[in-house]
Amino acid sequence: MFEIFGWKVDTTSERLLAATALVIGILLVSRVLQAVTVRRIDTADRRYRVRKLVSFAAYGAALVGGVAVLRDSLGGLTVAIGVAGAGIAFALQEVIASIAGWFAISFAGFYRTGDRVQLGGIKGDVIDIGLLRTTLMEIGEWVNSDLYNGRVVRVANSFVFKEPVFNYSGDFPFLWDEIWLPIRYGTDWELARQLLYKVAEEVVGESTVKAGAALKESLRQYVLTEVSVEPLVTLKPTDNWIELRLRYVVDYRARRRTQDRLFARFLEEVDKTDGKVGFASATLQVIPGSAIDVRMRP
Repeated sequence: MFEIFGWKVDTTSERLLAATALVIGILLVSRVLQAVTVRRIDTADRRYRVRKLVSFAAYGAALVGGVAVLRDSLGGLTVAIGVAGAGIAFALQEVIASIAGWFAISFAGFYRTGDRVQLGGIKGDVIDIGLLRTTLMEIGEWVNSDLYNGRVVRVANSFVFKEPVFNYSGDFPFLWDEIWLPIRYGTDWELARQLLYKVAEEVVGESTVKAGAALKESLRQYVLTEVSVEPLVTLKPTDNWIELRLRYVVDYRARRRTQDRLFARFLEEVDKTDGKVGFASATLQVIPGSAIDVRMRP
């Protein structure tokens, strides 16, 4: 016989009813606690963590409470559970894999909320990690560059075992990016190179310092080849122009803004050269063909 809140339950049906009522009560209490505590927290990150903590605590309490109520009846259900277990495991294999993926995400550090990732071909920022699915605010698709398109995508956690997980903001939250500019032949390309260096140091200088510190931390954890995070300008002559290409590091969230600032500042510097540096455009040279002599027989 089992007693809960003064109510004596004896039969299996009564125990099942009591266990159901206990689980529902615990879940309702957890919802109330979430609503009360979240109102007192200012930052979104802390609110999210508190909600998840209360939610998982409620699930654990519901599981323990249900087992405690049904412990005397579990012996008779063991055979039935064992027979049904194989079929349930086969039918719910994707669900089980997703739960295993949640454990891997939580304890192996695949990604966290706020990280920018690519999962199953979907790229976006992680806004929630559930027991079965990860929720992303998608970027890209019909929107150019790294901007939100407004779609919220839910990806099964089992994808972490099936496909590569691309994390743009994990241990090294910086990206190497490039821009290129066509410089016209006959203008001062060496001055153009110097101007591009100057603009790069001005715009991405702070990011370079931060990226260098982050790279040192990464080198302590992983086997990486020593690389430079300093801006690099390379030159390549082509058929139509001299191509100047700037390679630099940038925060993964500021790639689009940084490109805009680099182009705008370089254009300002070029305007100050009074024509010494000029941009090129595609040219087409038409070569006349040889004369063709056609003779008609009568």
